[in-house]
Amino acid sequence: MFKSMLAPLRWLVRVVLALVILFEEWGWEPLQRWMAAIGRLPVFRQLEALVRRLPPYVALVVFFLPGFLLLPVKLLALWLIGIGRPGLGLAVIVLAKVVGTAVVARIFALTQPALMSLPWFARLHARWTVWKDGLLAWVRASAVWRSARAIRLRVRRVMLRARRG
Repeated sequence: MFKSMLAPLRWLVRVVLALVILFEEWGWEPLQRWMAAIGRLPVFRQLEALVRRLPPYVALVVFFLPGFLLLPVKLLALWLIGIGRPGLGLAVIVLAKVVGTAVVARIFALTQPALMSLPWFARLHARWTVWKDGLLAWVRASAVWRSARAIRLRVRRVMLRARRG
């Protein structure tokens, strides 16, 4: 009985996690490329070269640093929502998420060889990847996802016909 009561909660948690992961998947590569372009600027090029040469455990600290640094920003956003500024609070959260994803994606690209040299990190990363791929497969198999893709394809076809016509 207890399991059946938890089923809706598990489903809700899965949906929320799926949305977060879909955002990360959608933004990871483009944001990482954007940060790589910024990284070609002379001042950042030297910083990136330094980050690439970090030993594994220092690379791990650098990899987790953006999450810790963004925590006060996210708390500020919650405070803004709490004092009746929900639009501004939401904007701060979205901006922090986009910037955080961009920075973490780039740092991971720079530190991945060092991080993967840590056996426990490589195992966790492999497990995370399998779990994430399973969750994304669950989302992509859903009726909502298939419907959204069908609508997107129809809209794309209509737009192409409009441009040609």
